[in-house]
Amino acid sequence: MRLSSQHVKAIREVVRSECGASARVRLFGSRLDDTRRGGDVDVLVELEEPVERPAVLSARLSAMISRRLQGRAVDVVLSAPNITRSPVHNTAEKEGRLL
Repeated sequence: MRLSSQHVKAIREVVRSECGASARVRLFGSRLDDTRRGGDVDVLVELEEPVERPAVLSARLSAMISRRLQGRAVDVVLSAPNITRSPVHNTAEKEGRLL
């Protein structure tokens, strides 16, 4: 995994502060492959409760995490009972690593 322990901690802190202690975070995508270079940070945030404005929450989390990771690009995918699943949800759950 190509994230430092400080970066992992920062991601968890942002998600918990914005989404609550029950939120789970998975890293997926190119940052899991130690042989690659560069790439954005892809995270799946799994929530137990419905989200009123998912696009707003996703954008806010992305911006907050990016700031904590010194401006790295961050893509946030949300999973909640009221969000329609897409193939990226399956990939993130299957291949992602829980942070």
